[in-house]
Amino acid sequence: MADRSLRGMRLGAQSLQSEEGVSFSPRQSYTYSCPSCGKDTSVVFAAEADAPDVWECRYCSAEALLMIGGAPVVIDHSDQKAPRSHWDMLLERRTIPELEELLEERLQFLRGRRGQEKIGA
Repeated sequence: MADRSLRGMRLGAQSLQSEEGVSFSPRQSYTYSCPSCGKDTSVVFAAEADAPDVWECRYCSAEALLMIGGAPVVIDHSDQKAPRSHWDMLLERRTIPELEELLEERLQFLRGRRGQEKIGA
């Protein structure tokens, strides 16, 4: 057993496997240009993978745009819905007069309950 020991070897720090006979998958390099700081970031993806249109800039963390043929890719946002607030969704279900009526009913209920409470009890 002593003749098989790994003297002087840092276990876990170095691999004993070699890269002989290993064929790497095809890769594609894409360049992203940041409009904020003006620097380019190069990212490598698998050849069959689709590169995203935006990538986080490694220098300023802003959104960098994918460059194809020396020009940035135009991002089409027409299919994205605008974010709706709770108020927008409420107005889809009720009209303003209905909301005012519900508010008045609730205020009357609260005012009536307040008048029935005993003070100091």
